[in-house]
Amino acid sequence: MITGASIRRMRRLRSMKQSHLAELLGVTQATVSRWESGARPDPEQAVKIERLLSVPLESSAHAALRRLVETSAAPVHLVCDATHRLLAASPVREANWGMSALELRGQSLWCFASDEVRQAEAQLDEAGWYDDAAPAVAAWTDDNGSKQLHIVPQLFLWERMVLDDGTVVRIDSACSPDHLLRFRPDVKMLSPGRADIAPQALSRAA
Repeated sequence: MITGASIRRMRRLRSMKQSHLAELLGVTQATVSRWESGARPDPEQAVKIERLLSVPLESSAHAALRRLVETSAAPVHLVCDATHRLLAASPVREANWGMSALELRGQSLWCFASDEVRQAEAQLDEAGWYDDAAPAVAAWTDDNGSKQLHIVPQLFLWERMVLDDGTVVRIDSACSPDHLLRFRPDVKMLSPGRADIAPQALSRAA
């Protein structure tokens, strides 16, 4: 899902002016400015933007991170932050989904997102996700009701990483409230929240 905030963020990561991006896309600078202010690009333009902003499937920039995810004993997966395309998943995550990552690699997982995941995504800009010092964020999700790719109820943690080539990935992992309280006091809770998360964590989402 390409948003104005993600276009602006990715452009700045590459030290790219609006006029340069406009030239690459064959549009005017005013058009890029409108996108970054919230206007939606048409489908053809959106495809071009995704090609510029998305993380390549085969890239040395994320090869080591991909291997760590694929051999992790935790329920975790790695996606392109701009497009939600799957880059890697752990065996536990594959088991939860009921699908092999090989079947999904390169595909956007957004169509499988639960209502709670979509709500969390809508709060990222306000939470500072696109800032230089982006916080890790967490929220609860219920079952997504999909028979194709199953999302189980869980507390999920999103962490963003900027790669050497300027592209951005998101690490999506399941965790327990106790883990957040003990080891990740820096995490910003997004709504919907839960009362069993510390009040100070919930207050940061208000």
